[in-house]
Amino acid sequence: MAHSGVAEELRNAVKIRDVRVTPLLLPLKTPYIWAQGVTEHFAVNLVEIESDDGKVGIGECTTAPDATALAHVLRRIGKRFIGQSPYDVNLLRSQAFKAEYLAFGANNPRFANQLMSGIDMAIWDLLGKITGRPVYDLFGGAYRESVGYFYFLQGSSVDELVADAERGKELGEPVFYLKVGLGEAYDMEVTAKVRAAIGNASLRLDANEAWDVATAIRMIRKLERFDPDLVEQPTPSWSIPAMAQVRASVGVPIGADQSVFTLNDVYEVCRQQAADMIVIGPREIGGIQPMVKAAAIAEAAGMKICIHSSMTSGITTCAEHHIGRFLPNLDHGNQIMWQLLRDNIVKEPGLTPKQGKLALPAKPGLGFTLAREVVDDAAARFKREYPGATA
Repeated sequence: MAHSGVAEELRNAVKIRDVRVTPLLLPLKTPYIWAQGVTEHFAVNLVEIESDDGKVGIGECTTAPDATALAHVLRRIGKRFIGQSPYDVNLLRSQAFKAEYLAFGANNPRFANQLMSGIDMAIWDLLGKITGRPVYDLFGGAYRESVGYFYFLQGSSVDELVADAERGKELGEPVFYLKVGLGEAYDMEVTAKVRAAIGNASLRLDANEAWDVATAIRMIRKLERFDPDLVEQPTPSWSIPAMAQVRASVGVPIGADQSVFTLNDVYEVCRQQAADMIVIGPREIGGIQPMVKAAAIAEAAGMKICIHSSMTSGITTCAEHHIGRFLPNLDHGNQIMWQLLRDNIVKEPGLTPKQGKLALPAKPGLGFTLAREVVDDAAARFKREYPGATA
């Protein structure tokens, strides 16, 4: 691809020297209980991309179903980036998908996006460090000074969840997030008690694909008395028409989460009027730059983006925060997940919202420093738990 003038000088000035992938196992403070089961740790693949001038961009991606296997795939993809300019990130990502997926008949962009997200994240962090600018400046500058997050209720029983809701209320949290889809009696009890604990604060419910259409309609109608401002992904993700049927039958707004992992998914949800909000994050859509496209589709349909986070560390939190700073159609209650981990992989800056708001300092790249001792412990833990792994 030919470039001229200043653009060519920039691309020739720095090249990618190395792509490193390290599987990490990060234990949670307490088990994470949701409609899909119980999770006791997050496994991620740490991606480090080094330029020939010694700067290192850092990203991560989720690892289902196997971190070791996906580390091998990431390394294979990463070889295509070595010797190339990080300024060509969009072209390189497209070429990698064509060569490593489409060329073999593997037309599965959902799977590819989850791996590419770690590479994309690391390259934008690297570009920010090369240029000395925060990543949000590379996308046109900050649209807002802070990003709003919801309070993610945690507990293994109704009493524990209510106690956590009371703590959040005392902290002045404006938006609360509660998992449902765990049985009708449980859902009704916990929602009623959490609503009583949080007063007039916003309440979001997430069923995580737990219901069929008839059950979703019935449950949402029953839960409507507790004034939720959103029910997230009530039906299985593989049927957008099913979610559209639910939305047309209830009086509570619907959020599309697991239904949207690709740009085509976002378009179809908008076209079929299947949701009122798009709940999506960089780890699903393929990274930071693809989030711009997803948000533009939603904006054209008159919808906001709620940033979704899942099974990730503070590395992704920082990437999501930069996205939240520059997206125009951002919701006020976005997801944050690092606080569920026992150990914080990010040494600085602090990532704890106050009264639902967080504003990170303007530093180059994604603006964080890793806690290397936590990284080393997590890498060693992965090797202990999976001794047969060769990653």
